[in-house]
Order: sequence, then C-alpha cells, then structure tokens
Amino acid sequence: MIHNDKRIAIVGGGPGGLTLARLLQLSGAEVHVYERDFGKDARVQGATLDLHEESGLEALRRAGLLDAFYANHRPDAGRMRILDKYGDIHVDDHAVENAFAEDRPEIDRAPLRKILLESLREGTVVWDSQFVSMERQDTGWLMHFKNGVHAYADVVIAADGANSKIRPYITAIQPVYSGVTIVEGNIYNASINAPRLWELVKGGKIFAFGDEQSLILSAKGEGSLSFYTGCKVGENWVQESGIDFNKKDAVFAWFKEAFGSWNDVWQELFASDEIGLIPRPQYHFPLDQHWESLPNLTMLGDAAHRMPPYAGEGVNMAMQDAFELAECLTSDAFTDIHAAIAEYERRMLKRASEITQMSLEMTEMLHSADPIAQMVAMMSGE
Repeated sequence: MIHNDKRIAIVGGGPGGLTLARLLQLSGAEVHVYERDFGKDARVQGATLDLHEESGLEALRRAGLLDAFYANHRPDAGRMRILDKYGDIHVDDHAVENAFAEDRPEIDRAPLRKILLESLREGTVVWDSQFVSMERQDTGWLMHFKNGVHAYADVVIAADGANSKIRPYITAIQPVYSGVTIVEGNIYNASINAPRLWELVKGGKIFAFGDEQSLILSAKGEGSLSFYTGCKVGENWVQESGIDFNKKDAVFAWFKEAFGSWNDVWQELFASDEIGLIPRPQYHFPLDQHWESLPNLTMLGDAAHRMPPYAGEGVNMAMQDAFELAECLTSDAFTDIHAAIAEYERRMLKRASEITQMSLEMTEMLHSADPIAQMVAMMSGE
C-alpha cells in the first residue's frame, strides 16, 4: 500500500482523528495520534451526538465498532421536545411512545471516545501533546509541541478542530462569521442542580425558541445537562460585551437581560455553581473554498469545514472524512499519497460545501421570527 513504511501523524484525538487512526491501523499503517488532553480520563464537554447512517454509523461499521456503539448508545436520547420561550410544548416525542423512530441513534461523547480509544493499539495516542508549530524536514514534517517534545512524521493529518493550528500550513482561507454566537454550558448533577429543567428534558433534548433566539438542551447519561444559547450578535460581541465568561454571575446577568421575556424556568440554567461556560461565535468556511493539495499534509473535520451545529452534521462529517481519507490512503488506485490526498480533498470539499449550505439555512431558520411553525412543518414533511 502507498502508506507502507510511512509514519503517519494525526493531530487531534476527537471522533474524526480517532476513527481515522483505527481505520488506518486495520490496514497495517504506522500511525500516532497527538492529543492535547493530559489523558484518557479528561472530562469530555458538549452535547450528545446523533450518528447518521451514511456517515457516522458507516465509519463505525467499517471500523468494526458498530456492536460496541449499540452497547453504549442511549436509545431515548433523541426524543425531542420543541418549546416556545414561555415553556409551552409544541412537539413532544415522549407523547408518541410507539411512533418514535430512532433513525439517528445517539451516544454521549465520552463513551464514543472510549470505544475508539480502546480499539487502538496501546501507545497509539500520545497525550499532553498540544501542537505549536512544524517545519519541513526531509520528505515529511518535524512537529513541535507545547511540552517541549518534537516528533517527525512522513504524513501529517490535521484533526485539531475549528481553531486548527495546522490549517494555515495548507491554506490561508479564513472563516466567515455566521451572525450567531453560542454560549455553551454544562450543568453537572443536573437532577439536583436544575431539577425542573432536568425533568422537562426527560432524558432527551429540548429546542426552545423566541425573539429570534434559541436554547438547546441535551441530557447526558452521566447526569449532566448541556445547553447552547443562540443569539444574533456582532462578530466581536464576546470581546466587546465586557462579560467575564469565567464568572457565572456575569453570564447570568447577561442572560437575564438578553432572555428577559422568557419564562423564569430557563433561569435555572444558572442556579448552580457546578457549571462550565464558554462563548462560541459560529463560523463557517466559504462554500467555494479550494486549495492545491499538498503531498504529505491534509485535514479533516472542523479543521477543514467548520460550520454551525444546527444541522447536527459536525461529528458525522468528521467521521465520513475519516473513512473516505482512509479509503484513499489504502487504495491501489493511486500511485502515491499525494494523489490519494488530492482525490480525498476533491470529494470532501464538494460534500462540505453542500452540508455547510444546509447548516447555514438551518441556522437562519432557527433564529427567524417563527421557527417553531417552520420546524413543525419540516418534521411533518411539508
């Protein structure tokens, strides 16, 4: 195979990077994953993930991990309630017990990561490896990490997320602001610290809308509740707002003003001190982005095609990138790695353009004047 005798480095140990490592190891490749977390037990933030048949689930199928997925997934986590800002329920999957179709099964991020990590050879993941820079050496790259360690690889694959430090080595194309900024939060021990919301979520998800704003809540199997506020604000709002996002009371004060016309039940999001908060302006790359492929460097996931989360495609795109890149790197159809990377990027960029467009349309709809009616119509096939 064209990867024989090549040392492959994947920078970033998210679902995309770990899936790629698993698939490459199945073909006999020498691969290491460089991850900035200090170890496998690092707390995994973020909402539950719904995996799609043609992308996330297909990646796990090719990796031989589908049984492990279904042994760890959460069958009712996809049940959704759509509410307005007053707390009134307009759609309730919990009310249609026999009609709920689990066509996009859900799993928490931590169990998915554990499944992928345990599928890799011992020593594959090099922890505490925060990428700083790299330069060309021989026919590959010499990478430098924050802990002072250096590592050489013949091929480097960036899986280091939306703020990738490796992407600039490939292209200078900059992201475009979507017009929406999210404040992400995680409430730990939510049944105690946010009991009314925990009961309202009922082990699944809530999508709430009003005043061209959104609130998305997701229950996790270990008892925490993740949430995303979505607001139309300027690109530099995080810096210009004066809010110290490390202080819960400061964020709560903003929330009470910004969501002032919403029912008081939503204020329970900030009732506990067991909470983590981070602002996330939502960006996307241009739909027509293109670059000249390099012979020994490429990227996948958010590093290649970051986009707002409102279509639920992020992890699925990353995992599809992983199996398509692995397919190219292990195919006899290409004479060298450069040709394999070029074909992977051609297919990936076309697919990313289509999914980004869909994600932007969903972002606009969910922050429009009447998203609930549009969502109900869409879900009923109208």
